Amino acid sequence: MPSRPLIIWIGSLTAILILAGTFAFFLLRDDAPVTSAINSEVSSPRLQNFGRYTLWWDTVPSDVIGEAESIELASNLRPQDYVGPESCQKCHKKQYEGWSSHAHRWMNVRIEDARVVGDFDHRTMSYLGGQVTFYQDQGTYCMRLVRDEITREYVITQTIGSRFFQYYVGKQQAGPEAKDHPLFHEDHVLPLGYWISRDEWVPVVHVHGEQAEDQRHDPFLVRNDWPRGEFADYSGEAMDLYRSQCNFCHTTFSAGDMLIRHQQLLARHVPTRVDLSLSDYVQAARPELWPQGRLPEELSDDDFASILKEFRNFDARDHAITLGVSCEACHLGCREHAAGESKKPQFFPHAPEAFIQSESDDYDLGRTHQNVNWACGRCHAGDRPQLAAGMSTWNSTEYTDAMRGACYSQLTCTKCHDPHETLGQGWSHTAIEDDAICLSCHHEFEPMTARTTHTRHLMNSEGSHCMNCHMPRLNEGLQEVVRTHMIFSPTNSAMIESNQPNACNQCHVDQSLQWTLGHLKDWYGKSYSQSAIEKSSPKRGAPAILNWLASSNQSVRLIAADCLTRAEAAWALPELIDALNDPYLLNRQFAQIGLERMLGIDLSEVDYQFYQMPRERSAPLQQLRRKLLPDEGMD
Repeated sequence: MPSRPLIIWIGSLTAILILAGTFAFFLLRDDAPVTSAINSEVSSPRLQNFGRYTLWWDTVPSDVIGEAESIELASNLRPQDYVGPESCQKCHKKQYEGWSSHAHRWMNVRIEDARVVGDFDHRTMSYLGGQVTFYQDQGTYCMRLVRDEITREYVITQTIGSRFFQYYVGKQQAGPEAKDHPLFHEDHVLPLGYWISRDEWVPVVHVHGEQAEDQRHDPFLVRNDWPRGEFADYSGEAMDLYRSQCNFCHTTFSAGDMLIRHQQLLARHVPTRVDLSLSDYVQAARPELWPQGRLPEELSDDDFASILKEFRNFDARDHAITLGVSCEACHLGCREHAAGESKKPQFFPHAPEAFIQSESDDYDLGRTHQNVNWACGRCHAGDRPQLAAGMSTWNSTEYTDAMRGACYSQLTCTKCHDPHETLGQGWSHTAIEDDAICLSCHHEFEPMTARTTHTRHLMNSEGSHCMNCHMPRLNEGLQEVVRTHMIFSPTNSAMIESNQPNACNQCHVDQSLQWTLGHLKDWYGKSYSQSAIEKSSPKRGAPAILNWLASSNQSVRLIAADCLTRAEAAWALPELIDALNDPYLLNRQFAQIGLERMLGIDLSEVDYQFYQMPRERSAPLQQLRRKLLPDEGMD
């Protein structure tokens, strides 16, 4: 049994760690007050640490400076070091032209510069028992929502996206709330967006994690219950303040600003240790935020908290390098390069106020494997709901998922994705081209006999291609289920034992889990917990996918319906029609996409819309059953 002093010491250490973590989280919240910042018992110098990245409020300690690499380069992380994409055009014409049509370019745009694709020609839609009208008023794009006694009118100030959907940011011009309400004076994401390929207006999704329809945000409701005050948190499902909750990755800020604005995100995959002096950076890069005539040691905790809050609330239109994602989001500040004073821009941020340490004698700031990947990982990172094996259930955190697998110790994002060319409407590589990327490292599987021995499938069959087994379609993209970026084994026990999709049954949709378990045991010697499987998958003899459809996990049901429609499993039509009545709006949308693709039909012909309320979709679904299942109910 541990001694009492040891228990006390462990308890004290735990309390300190909890206090430090709580403070770091609290300070970064948008509603964090600037009072009672640091507990007096926490030792100075003041700092915030996130793994390999530390933000020092005061001067960086001499021992940290002494351990840092000696980097004799000018800064590339301050706003003044950035020149904007137009400076790249003359020498990098091809890359500039590719970027000009890239989805990154149009990720966020002022309305006056935007390619507005939504139909604002007095288009209307019915939604949640109300009527929505999209129109223009003297060149201004507007959105009006009317239900019963409630009328809201929004004016649009910015667009988000242009590839599959276009969402809109704006302010309320008329509504039931008091005129001092943030809806009237703060840009926020509006509740309806435009589905480009289908030429229709639809509810926005994934501004936060999706919820069942009875819990989703209702934009017609009066929001006078929102908290007020200078530091109030106004986030409310689809009504986020764009400047402080969304614009971090939709726009290009300087790397230094981002290291302060969104510390956890940039720290998550930083390849080596970085220590940044907040006081030195602010005085050099953002002097307007520094209390004039004050030394760092003269600033209180509240003073520093106020500075951090200023960064957090930057409006991109005033403080970003560009709206949208442009060249220097990846290449960092290129002023010297554009002026011809430097051969190549560096891929890692550096400045006199940033201190870099690495395990090697001299950290390479250039186009290394780690630095190139971190260029993607600075935005395509974060937390999403996860499936049992740890991969995210929906998009935008691809690099975090990639790092959960083993291959990215060698693989780079640019091996598969050309950052200067847009993906277009879908993945253009053939399965054989995808296999070649995997085989560039896994040479042992290049011979046909080795490949068939490994996959147990004939060459060039679906089961022979690497991604179908190791990167199956598990991630909910914008309008289809796309491949997870977590490269993992199809024998993964967490997925199989928890009644979640496995690669075998994603293709063999008519087979039972018992069938799959037999093959995995015979081929790879794998065995699983029978008690866990019996608990999670009650219908052992039925197709495994029917157990997925019955899952309480919204994402598992969505993936199951997608697998069935891709396989054109007509035998599962009763279950697929049931999926059109799922309590999650997104599941209904994806089931609609899949069924229409599978059957070559248009569900609007039976007056079905995935965003309808339960009573509204009841009659269309009855009509659809009579049309597609004429024999149902005749026994």
